Formats: sequence, C-alpha cells, structure tokens
Amino acid sequence: MVSLSLSPSRATDFMSCPLLYRFRTVDRLPEPPNPDATRGTVVHAVLERLFDLPAGERTPDEAVRMVRPEWNRLLEEEPELGELFADDEAPAQEEWLASAEDLVKRYFALEDPQRLEPAERELYIETTLESGLQLRGYIDRLDRAPATGELRVVDYKTGKAPTAGFEQRAMFQMRFYAVMLWRQHGVVPRLLQVVYLGSGEILRYEPDEADLRATERKLAALSTAIERALSTGDWRASPSRLCGWCAHQALCPAYGGTPPPLPENVPASEAAGEEGHDAPSPRTSGADI
Repeated sequence: MVSLSLSPSRATDFMSCPLLYRFRTVDRLPEPPNPDATRGTVVHAVLERLFDLPAGERTPDEAVRMVRPEWNRLLEEEPELGELFADDEAPAQEEWLASAEDLVKRYFALEDPQRLEPAERELYIETTLESGLQLRGYIDRLDRAPATGELRVVDYKTGKAPTAGFEQRAMFQMRFYAVMLWRQHGVVPRLLQVVYLGSGEILRYEPDEADLRATERKLAALSTAIERALSTGDWRASPSRLCGWCAHQALCPAYGGTPPPLPENVPASEAAGEEGHDAPSPRTSGADI
C-alpha cells in the first residue's frame, strides 16, 4: 500500500529533478528568501482579500492600496523576509513593491472581480486515490456557476505564460487539482484557468474523465518512482535551464557539489513535504506562487 502524500509543487519538483525533491522534502534544507516568490505571495494575498470587499469596491485603486499592508503583514509573520532588502536598499524595496502593484493592476485587464463571487478562495483540499496515494493542495479560487453548479478552477501566476508547446506541462498542476475535486465530489470541473499576470494572458483548458484518469496513472507512476528513490537512496540530479533558480546548486553533483548524508529511516509519509501552501518551484518569476 502506497503511503506517500503528494502536492502539485512536490510532484513537479520530482519530475523536474529528483535531487531537488530530496533536498526539499527529505533533507528539508532551508532556502533563502526569494524576492519573486515573496512578491507572488503578496499578490496572491491581495487577490484573495479583494473578494472580502463589496463588489462595487473591488477596483484597481483599492487593490493597489492593499499591497503594502499585505507586505507589512507578511513581514510581521515571517521576519526573515527582511533579509530581502538591507537597510540601505530602500529604493530596491520601493521598486519591488511597485512591481507588485503593477501585477495587481494587470489583473483587472484580465478579469472583472465586480462580476465574480467565488465559491472558495485558498481552498485546501485533499483526497486519497484507490492506490492509497494521498493528494493535497491549495486551490487559489474555485468558481461555481449559479445555474448549473459547474466548477471553474482558477490559479494565479505572477510569471509569464508558457511558450507554444509547453502549455500542457503547465496544465499538470491544474489537472492535479481537477483529479482531487473529481474524486472528492464526483464531478469533473468544467474549466481549468490559469491567469498569468506577468504577461497578461489566460490559459484555459476543458478536462474530461479520460484526461483525469491519465493524470491519475501519471501520479501513480510518479509515486512509485519516489518510493523507489526513498528505498534505494538514488536521487539523481536532472540538470536543465531551471538550475539557475535552484537554491541548492552548491550541493549538486552536476555542479561539483556533494549532497549531505541522507537522513536515516525517513518514512514516505514524512518525505511528502509540508502540509501548508505549496512552496515555489524554481521555474520563472513567481511561477508557482
């Protein structure tokens, strides 16, 4: 019986680089604050709290006004984020905050929040497949059509939309969410929608049961591969252009580094990563936030 638990980010980590998965979920190595990921967290918080306001008050100006209070709130919760900007880097922080405000303003060119009433925001969902594999994750927004009850799964990305030919890879996370919703509620979501604030584009996909069954098979194969790595200790690096965003390059054999000794007797259930909001993967700016 499989005892592994997977989130979209951890699954993506393993597919991108098994050694990265090991560093993050088995060794649990710390990673320094990342300005792009942190900006994504702030923007996500603004877009979540925007819907706390009455519909008529969901304006670009009001959303922009929320950016700095959200940054201050995050900084209070995680003081280590203060390392992003030294005391003499006030201009850099101002530029960073302005870039977050620009992303928030761009959202209004893609959707009209005054016409939306999400069913859920930052929805934590988990389910267990017949194989025993546990799936978990946070959905940025879930919309439900008033007349039909059809579901639309929405995810915000502060990076740019994928180039031609890479759209389906980008949709893996959304299919992951769709599988969880399908298995939990028995309904295939009508639409999967990714809002790319970095480039001002929306990627949409309509899944069906065949898609989700194929995703389940992929997840089963992925969990088997992770279980094998856990039992053998064989965590191979997969060098790629993504390595430039990796915080652990100095420990990677592909770059002349040496990984730390493996922790002893790590159960698969403990090597699944944290249960909180998925950590970012080192892809594009804020790509997984």
